[in-house]
Amino acid sequence: MAALTTNVVPLTGLRFDDKLVSAAGGGDTAQTGAGVVLAVKNADAGSHTVTVATPGTVDGLAVADRAVAVAAGQTMLIPLTDRYRNPGTGRAAISYDGVTSVTVGVFRIA
Repeated sequence: MAALTTNVVPLTGLRFDDKLVSAAGGGDTAQTGAGVVLAVKNADAGSHTVTVATPGTVDGLAVADRAVAVAAGQTMLIPLTDRYRNPGTGRAAISYDGVTSVTVGVFRIA
């Protein structure tokens, strides 16, 4: 897994398209918290699914992971709240059904 760097968005704004990196085939990890989002750009001809692991439980039952479909040619923002924070690593675990033409970035609004 690759550890994605969090880009802080200042009040003056931030160009983000040049901050996106290739999604890792084995998945990525990212910071979580209020105002943190994962940007996923799918330049492939088909849809891709991004899954953010939910490590928590409720009454001993696992909480389902968050799966988000990103259509061909689309860019999606996925909130990375602390709900997705793995207590062992302190980061969210992100996986992809395919990484061809998929770029990602993590951003936090200042």
